[in-house]
Amino acid sequence: MRVVSSRRWTTLAVAVALLSFAARAQDRPPANTLMDVRRTLGACLQRTRVATGSRVTIVFMMRRDGSIFGKPRITYAHREGDADMKRRFLDEAERAVDGCLPLKVTPPLGAAIAGRMFAITLGRERPGF
Repeated sequence: MRVVSSRRWTTLAVAVALLSFAARAQDRPPANTLMDVRRTLGACLQRTRVATGSRVTIVFMMRRDGSIFGKPRITYAHREGDADMKRRFLDEAERAVDGCLPLKVTPPLGAAIAGRMFAITLGRERPGF
């Protein structure tokens, strides 16, 4: 029996969760409102496990078809842990956003969101703060 390291296990769990979400997202109707976009992204990103105390805000734009436009930017990052944990946190956050896009959107919503900035914050504060 082969033992899988906890780092690989975490990466595998994130990949399985994103694939599972992608399969379910194909069955969903396209988003028609900004609230639908929020709910869909929130449901997808909620499956991402992140280190307690670390937080990152990622800003990006979408095209009319719900795909990402340009390269997402990190506008805020507070990372806790050693250098490897900090790097893994950012990698997992970027993979989570990439795994949630493109969104299925209706043509009217696509026209409304084209070129619009979206910001997503991933992470949690430590309890007691």
